[in-house]
Amino acid sequence: MSADPRLLATPYRSHTCGDLRLADDGITAKLSGWVHRRRDYGKLIFIDLRDRHGITQVVIDAGDAPEAHEIATRVRSEFVIAVEGIVAERGEGMDNAKLATGAVELQVRSIRILNEAKTPPFYINDPEATIDETLRLRYRYLDIRREAMQRRLMLRSRLVQSIREVHHANGFIEVETPNLIKSTPEGARDFIVPSRLQPGTVYALPQSPQQLKQLLMVAGIDRYFQIARCFRDEDLRGDRQPEFTQLDLEMSFVDEDTVRDFIEMMVIQVTRATVPDRPIRQIPFPVFEYDDAIERYGSDKPDLRFAMELFDLAPVLKAADGTPDSGFRVFDETLASGGRVKGITAPGMGGATRREIDDLTETAKRFGARGLVNLSVQAGGELHGPIAKFLAPATQALVRERAGAADGDLILIVADGSDKTNDVLGRLRVELGGRLGLADPNELAYCWVHHFPMYQWDAEHTRWDATHNPFSGVVPEDEVLLTTTSGDLGVRDPGDPAGRAKAMQYDVALNGWELGGGSVRIWDPVLLARSFGLQGYSKEQMHERFGAILEAFEYGAPPHGGIALGVDRWAALLSYQTNIREVMAFPKTQSGSDLMLEAPSAPDAEQFEELGLKFVGLPPKA
Repeated sequence: MSADPRLLATPYRSHTCGDLRLADDGITAKLSGWVHRRRDYGKLIFIDLRDRHGITQVVIDAGDAPEAHEIATRVRSEFVIAVEGIVAERGEGMDNAKLATGAVELQVRSIRILNEAKTPPFYINDPEATIDETLRLRYRYLDIRREAMQRRLMLRSRLVQSIREVHHANGFIEVETPNLIKSTPEGARDFIVPSRLQPGTVYALPQSPQQLKQLLMVAGIDRYFQIARCFRDEDLRGDRQPEFTQLDLEMSFVDEDTVRDFIEMMVIQVTRATVPDRPIRQIPFPVFEYDDAIERYGSDKPDLRFAMELFDLAPVLKAADGTPDSGFRVFDETLASGGRVKGITAPGMGGATRREIDDLTETAKRFGARGLVNLSVQAGGELHGPIAKFLAPATQALVRERAGAADGDLILIVADGSDKTNDVLGRLRVELGGRLGLADPNELAYCWVHHFPMYQWDAEHTRWDATHNPFSGVVPEDEVLLTTTSGDLGVRDPGDPAGRAKAMQYDVALNGWELGGGSVRIWDPVLLARSFGLQGYSKEQMHERFGAILEAFEYGAPPHGGIALGVDRWAALLSYQTNIREVMAFPKTQSGSDLMLEAPSAPDAEQFEELGLKFVGLPPKA
């Protein structure tokens, strides 16, 4: 939607470069912007003038405006100029249907060069140009001038605006929490900030406002949200940056269903407001138990835009007495040792070449598999492949039925431990879904995954680690598993009943990405201390790290829960991107560098002296 010209009018412009239409024919208008393209035909010079709102063609005729024409001869791409003239309908057959302003042009009477520009290091006016990402990040202010980047940043702006509107309409209070806090365990390394006023101490930049938003619930805020900046010192990848933005929210007097119902409603409304043309695959969102998601998709963030579910072959590879009896030694030995034999069916790949099969096998090995069994379904249902000769005809028929495979399909099988088998096949499923184009790129397939394991055993440190958030509550029926642990606080054992507990943890997934995660929290200070004890914290460590929240809970904490959704990830997925850098104005590189500002950089000696710091153990300079 075009902006109201009256709101954007300044001494430099009466309209933006995206405003003018046939209805404006004959009026006087002033435009300002960057020279997108310039075409010189001698007495006529055409300039495509660009700002973030659009492009308008302006024409300078030497016969009508000789002084303006003389100035226009000096104009080059990316000069910043201001022009004034008469809006006129383009001649018959001269309109440009690709532009919203394409039916008119501005016949210039005066022109000013506001600023000249060097030749850019890459084409700004060519949307198809292939530009090295390092160059784009080095000159990010030029990269943002490109239409694709501006379009994505405007989508992100609409997303954040919609988020705020929905929350304000539903009784939430927007509260800003501090960025200088105490270090807390959130699953990644903290960025620390030395304190000058209190030498020898540090702040941490928040990995999330987790404790603060729970304290707001104790404070009676009831419904809180924030578009929060967060910081994590971890290795970067397509969906991670060292600093990022998340929608953070918390609600009081709720159970899991209450929180998820609001979040789902909010996500639907925000999606429709931000990208109204993109369909949501299923409403209400599908809900999976964590164990079910892993069994069926090999992932706790399944991409539901295509099927290709994992199937378990154990039931058809065993004899009547339950002993493994497939005829293929690797399968039998894996099942006998408690492992899994599972597979996926790649539709239409039964005719894959030897090279394609080898590539799939190497891909599976890269994902951690020891090997990959392939069986192609030939006409009439016969299975062909390296192990087909070991499988009796009856077993082949059962395998084919279990796989749901039709003639011309390819069955791919992994035999290994349960976790490894599911993980490899889950990643292979995503890989094949992309290669075969099985997912509708326009579709948005949201889903819920909940009831994650409360803890996972850390053998190295002999403790239980929270699988998600150390404050997550336990499902009511499993609460007894935390209160009947094997000993006092600090006593931990891999056989502890708490290891079977499920958390009131829920994640929202979208098209194979984790969009966000949350939980109903433990609000009982005794139970929370018990949970911290299982995670290896002594009473002294609990007081040191969680003293504020444990003390606050003694003054009456309501039942509460919430979630955090990644704004960068959400914006990337809504704008068809696979890297969140594409929806961030000034992101970091894979190594965490800002190429434009040349950060991080060495501090000045005076800064070191003020803080009482020095770097130690640095590698010698080459």
